[in-house]
Amino acid sequence: MSHRPDPTSDPAGTTGPPAPVIELSGAEKIYPGGVRALRGVDLSVLPGELVAIVGPSGSGKSTMLHLIGTLDRPSAGTVRIAGHDVGALSDRQLSALRARRIGFVFQQFHLAAGVAALDNVADGMLYGGAPRRERRERAAEALRRVGLGHRLGHRPGELSGGERQRVAVARAVAGEPSLLLADEPTGNLDTASGHAVLTILRELNASGTTVAIITHDDEVAAAAPRRVRLRDGLIVTDERTDIDAGGKTGGGAHPGGTA
Repeated sequence: MSHRPDPTSDPAGTTGPPAPVIELSGAEKIYPGGVRALRGVDLSVLPGELVAIVGPSGSGKSTMLHLIGTLDRPSAGTVRIAGHDVGALSDRQLSALRARRIGFVFQQFHLAAGVAALDNVADGMLYGGAPRRERRERAAEALRRVGLGHRLGHRPGELSGGERQRVAVARAVAGEPSLLLADEPTGNLDTASGHAVLTILRELNASGTTVAIITHDDEVAAAAPRRVRLRDGLIVTDERTDIDAGGKTGGGAHPGGTA
């Protein structure tokens, strides 16, 4: 009898150093008509990293988001998320992997109109099968983490743009995913609200969540200590800025990155 990997459990044989949360090996994506959106990309992101994947329109960053988020499969090469080979999983298993391992924050908030913030967050955990009371308790805690403990009963129309994005962040992290993907998370926000959301993402990362921010904005990318720059479907730079206790920074290529 064949055995298929269980995306809700850790892969076997992980007693050594921590496995990458994201691992792309020679990943390619070719769309109908021969459009090569990704051209043999290698990328490794370890648990607890905060990385920005940055590039202009057409660089391949949206395609990379779809592959990392298991919303699509590579045309060639391998994509592993939390140790699981995306190409080896069925659609149902991919859905389970997304539900239990990956949180998404999009430029559009995707909140249900007329539904209180607490239930918008709690409903995001329906797939996990937890009882309603537990989901609401976890939702309330997630909203408190993003500074919205006083807005649990407010509907989207009663919240500012920045507050709605924070609700979306709370929904993404309420299930305690090992990976948070933020796609242009400040794109619809004013400067102050955008900075507040980036601060929350950094705080979530400091508490142990691996965070990948997909953006075209260099200022947003600068908020991440590691920046992977895409152009024409290739990684052209992979750099890290180290911040010491005194707040000083020093740039350099990330070990294993593409210079």
